[in-house]
Amino acid sequence: MERRRFIRLAGGGVVMAVAAGSLGGCAGFGVPPSAVAAWQGPGPDADPRRWVLSYAILAPNPHNMQPWVADLRVPGEIALRLDTQRLLPATDPHGRQTLMGAGAFLELLVMAAAERGHRAEVALFPEGEPGETLDARPFARVRLVADATTPRDPLFARVLTRRTDRRAYDATRPIAAADEAHLGAAVAGLPVTFGLAGRAGAGAPEVERVEAIRTIARDAWRQEMTTEAPLMETLQVLRVGSAEIDRHRDGIAITRPLPVTLVRLGMWDRTRFPAPDSTVTQTQIKEFNAITASTPAYLWIVTEGNTRPQQLLAGRAYVRLNLAGAAAGLAMHPNEQALQEYPQVAAQYRAIHALLGAPAPRHTVQMLARVGYLPANVAAPPPAPRRGVDALIQA
Repeated sequence: MERRRFIRLAGGGVVMAVAAGSLGGCAGFGVPPSAVAAWQGPGPDADPRRWVLSYAILAPNPHNMQPWVADLRVPGEIALRLDTQRLLPATDPHGRQTLMGAGAFLELLVMAAAERGHRAEVALFPEGEPGETLDARPFARVRLVADATTPRDPLFARVLTRRTDRRAYDATRPIAAADEAHLGAAVAGLPVTFGLAGRAGAGAPEVERVEAIRTIARDAWRQEMTTEAPLMETLQVLRVGSAEIDRHRDGIAITRPLPVTLVRLGMWDRTRFPAPDSTVTQTQIKEFNAITASTPAYLWIVTEGNTRPQQLLAGRAYVRLNLAGAAAGLAMHPNEQALQEYPQVAAQYRAIHALLGAPAPRHTVQMLARVGYLPANVAAPPPAPRRGVDALIQA
């Protein structure tokens, strides 16, 4: 019996046994190549706007919802808007994280323009900034101007290999000084504060700080997993198995055989809130706790204030850190749960701001991310699905 795995389903008490290895060869458990074709880069395109957008769509963004629309109706310009049907009102009620994703999108677009021999002239919120919630007004208007003197960004070379890695890291390897310097250089000159805990050679206070961050991250994750609105929001954007992943090409891709099989058998109802003590919920908490325990370091981005332009700026800074990390062989994974603004995580929000010396409301911790090295002989993860350029263009 040691070669069999068992699952107790939430709410039903049903137990299913699956022979180890019996599902691995079945079709439908991987991410289909068509869902990640965008990561191969664009082919020749006469319109430089489409070419730069082909790189911008690879930006990290909350729940991989890719909530952007590119209006190309004015020749030579790109008006960038948010698709209000792709927002996350439960976990991101004011749209701060969504605008960070938009900022990352904008940064990759500017990099790609330079690579193509164009200068990107960017106007933020040309029709006004959104209020408490996001709307469909442009968050940026970009004009591409042919200019061969525009300096290329060396980080652009990592755009196609940048990843978010949610797996366990090598807990025994703190961040080397050279790699920390590489990260810092990526955001030098930007009006943000970059911080890191988990440096090689650091003493006991820094080790204690990392553990304190781990505790807050675990508490915030548990709160999210046991609060109905944010958890149901996440369940609704899970894409389980190859068919769902290819149909949507967004959201959170699930390819592990057991959950895919449960969905196929109609034994996992994603329209119902699982009880906090259910196996489904408790398994998610345990898995998060395990990867948190493996985390040797955390990085963060702080702004003085929390304006809409600063939220875009924080996203631009984060994707630069992510690209620099890829160049240094570092894995990275945002842990934003303690930074979210819904009431049930208010205690964790206050705690992380206090711990990082950035008391709100004067300061805002815009990003908190795990960072570390992968264990030996562990390959980089596959890319996340993308909808492709045609899905976002309004022409």
